[in-house]
Amino acid sequence: MSLNFSIDFVKVYLPAIEGHVPAEMVQAIRAFLEFCYIARRDILDTKSLEELEDALKRYHAHRKIFQECGVRPNGFNLPRQHSLVHYHQLIRAFGAPNGLCSSITESKHIKAVKEPWRRSNRFNALGQMLLTNQRLDKLAAAQVDFVHRKMLDGTSLDWALSRIGAYICHIQI
Repeated sequence: MSLNFSIDFVKVYLPAIEGHVPAEMVQAIRAFLEFCYIARRDILDTKSLEELEDALKRYHAHRKIFQECGVRPNGFNLPRQHSLVHYHQLIRAFGAPNGLCSSITESKHIKAVKEPWRRSNRFNALGQMLLTNQRLDKLAAAQVDFVHRKMLDGTSLDWALSRIGAYICHIQI
């Protein structure tokens, strides 16, 4: 198979785990790594997308070993893994992701969804979450405005000390 992916990592990692884990697990990891390396290419053509789909099919065929061995006894319910099935369609629509890291969207998800959820009382949480996000956006905008106006230069202590210094200078005159 003539895949254009970083074979060096696979040449080191896969032999290191071979014999220590079931063969099907090695095949699943290999298929997953192939998928990742193909998806990170700068240019993806029809042949590359076929290789991407093939790697994903092989990964899904072999990943059941993780459930059978007790690594994931309840199966897989991971949003990032589910998103893999959409890569082909999204690459066709928007082009190669060029190594785009999905952790950016994860961190945004944490700030926009998980933290507001934790702040809510869980009753009609969506409205509370939206209000929390709206207030946080307004606070962020106010901070930008205050910085622009130089209202956030220094600390409260700096300001108090400057006032005390001005008062002492005024008394000595």
